[in-house]
Amino acid sequence: MSETMVAAPPGEETIREALRDCCDPEIPVNMVDLGLLYGVEVGPEGRVRVEMTLTSVGCPEAESMVVQVRERVEEIPGVTSCEVALVWTPPWDREMMTEDGRVMMRILGFG
Repeated sequence: MSETMVAAPPGEETIREALRDCCDPEIPVNMVDLGLLYGVEVGPEGRVRVEMTLTSVGCPEAESMVVQVRERVEEIPGVTSCEVALVWTPPWDREMMTEDGRVMMRILGFG
């Protein structure tokens, strides 16, 4: 009888690194460097909760960004599910970006 190997839940840093693959469709900079991720929680059973924001409350790509984040996280070995919560406090501003994000924004002409 063979046993199925179940991957251990990933750490927060693994999830944050994976989310560097997710970009705002209107601003081609990843969500981590834009400062859109407010929190990542990983439960012992591999359930993940991501709290994120958007650059504006009226972002027309809100649903696609939530789906993009959920799908990317659920691809990570050890993740059993992912809940994505949009939060608006504190409101996003450019100061939340990483230095890499600021550089990319300047290169792209946004800054």
